[in-house]
Amino acid sequence: MTGEMWVFGYGSLLWNPGFEVAEQVRATLRDYHRSFSMRSIHHRGTENDPGLVLALDAAAGATCDGVAFRVAAGHEDVTLAELRERELISSAYLERVLPLALDDGRRVEALAYIIDPDHVQYCGGLPLEEQAQIIAHAVGGRGPNTEYLYNTAAHLNELGIGDADLDWLCARVRALCP
Repeated sequence: MTGEMWVFGYGSLLWNPGFEVAEQVRATLRDYHRSFSMRSIHHRGTENDPGLVLALDAAAGATCDGVAFRVAAGHEDVTLAELRERELISSAYLERVLPLALDDGRRVEALAYIIDPDHVQYCGGLPLEEQAQIIAHAVGGRGPNTEYLYNTAAHLNELGIGDADLDWLCARVRALCP
């Protein structure tokens, strides 16, 4: 890969990018929204007891605020390989390069992983209570689903990116997991 490489983080990449970051800037992606719309059968659940992870779900007119990460020069190829291993483990995500508006006024093209709505793991539109029940008990290869929820919500709040659904889910899941 040549030239600058940017990656859009909206979920676990916010707190665990897993690659050498040269720069990070708050950013907005248009026509997608963040939602727990992917059943996790590897990282935060199993095939027999799937968890939920966030995905970018296409929605005309929607916006998703997150972070644009510029990959450190010379680390582009290894970063791409590692992201593909992490994000494309079950082919529920589609790899795309999408335009981002950075909070400092720049516009960049960034690698993003969006949900394939035709994939068997897609579960868009689940009621929040059902999401909470799933997240409260699911555990996968990267740990408990609760950890994923709590870390993502905390990092969004630290960045000043409010997400009312994630805040509600955190409170509800804490109530379910005394």
